[in-house]
Amino acid sequence: MSTSPAIPDVDVLSLYNAVGWTAYTDSPEVLFQAIKNSSFVVSARNEDGQLVGLARAISDDATICYLQDILVHPDLHRTGVGRVLFERVLERYEHVRQTVLITDDEPWQRAFYESMGLTEGADFSAGPVRVFAKFR
Repeated sequence: MSTSPAIPDVDVLSLYNAVGWTAYTDSPEVLFQAIKNSSFVVSARNEDGQLVGLARAISDDATICYLQDILVHPDLHRTGVGRVLFERVLERYEHVRQTVLITDDEPWQRAFYESMGLTEGADFSAGPVRVFAKFR
């Protein structure tokens, strides 16, 4: 694992393509700028040096951490890479009050994020939490 923000653009594009995140890969310069401007980036490479995982967060470093992306190469799903990336973000921002994530509605994603200690907004015991978002 590495927290170096200097990840070659070609490696970033290859990983995002591997997971099929075309909303990012359709505008690679925007993706590269987003990673550069992230508050925290952690990455994982295999023994051959290939980028196989990445997580990035946006934070005020006081009250909130927004986990923007967490992705693992499909060949390494269910190997613990995603868990380690997630844990590194949580460790970095353990002092903030809120950790927020917006993701697709896939059953395996819910199971993963719940195993990492997150709760879906509708499931909070004190009542549902409303999340508002606008996608362009």
